[in-house]
Amino acid sequence: MMISGAGREFIIKDTHRGLYYEDGKLTKVIEAGRYKIPRRHRWLRRRPTVECMLVDVRERELTIKGQEILTADKVAIRVSILVQFRVTDPKAAIHTVDNFEDRLYSDVQLAARRSLASMTLEEILTNRNRLSEDILSDVTESANGYGVAIRRADVKDLIFPGNLQEIMNRVLAAERHSQAQLVEARTRAEVEQIEAQSRAETTRRDAEAEAQARRLREQAEAEATRAKAVAETQAYEERVKAAEALEGHPALLRLAELETLRELAKNANARLYLNGSLKEEV
Repeated sequence: MMISGAGREFIIKDTHRGLYYEDGKLTKVIEAGRYKIPRRHRWLRRRPTVECMLVDVRERELTIKGQEILTADKVAIRVSILVQFRVTDPKAAIHTVDNFEDRLYSDVQLAARRSLASMTLEEILTNRNRLSEDILSDVTESANGYGVAIRRADVKDLIFPGNLQEIMNRVLAAERHSQAQLVEARTRAEVEQIEAQSRAETTRRDAEAEAQARRLREQAEAEATRAKAVAETQAYEERVKAAEALEGHPALLRLAELETLRELAKNANARLYLNGSLKEEV
């Protein structure tokens, strides 16, 4: 947009820059602000004719549509590319080339053709980032020469011939089916592994519990044996003491015999043998 007219005021927004011309010669690049074009005559003195061209410096998009390109393996495809760019040098953008957008369109178009023509169909499908990288490396320097910086260049649409599209759909469906089978197999293997680990853990815990129970049983049996031995020892000691007491006091032995006879007399079926003859207790 060119602004002219003596005495005219204009405002440049922060989204634009102004190329300031005096008698058709660029004298400066002006920033955002309010400006006024001076009058051409003052005190009989002619002033230069002033014009100002506004240049948009915002980031913009440019779409290169429907480029039919033959790949390295001789497959014709149609591709659309989306380019994001912005003007970084308004002076170079206006003065270096006739139309910087048309020039950028041509540069990206040729760079995309060179890149895609060197790639096979499989490479294009599996590595679309390569196209962006190729375009950026091919065009960035030349675009900087006319004041434009390219932010990114991506494949927007990729169209194949009809029969090839059908084949590709089948291939993609087969790949999805294969991936689903692979996921199912992995899931089944993971489930089996988890179940095996669970069984092994259960077996280990059962073995530990059985070993613990066996240790407790052995400890209980050992304790019972020890207690029995202690009790038997105490009984033997009591018997020894009783024998020693009876041996030292015969009357106690006679009392013990009489006590025994008294207990036997309580049993009607008891028989008592004295000097080889049977005496029945009544």
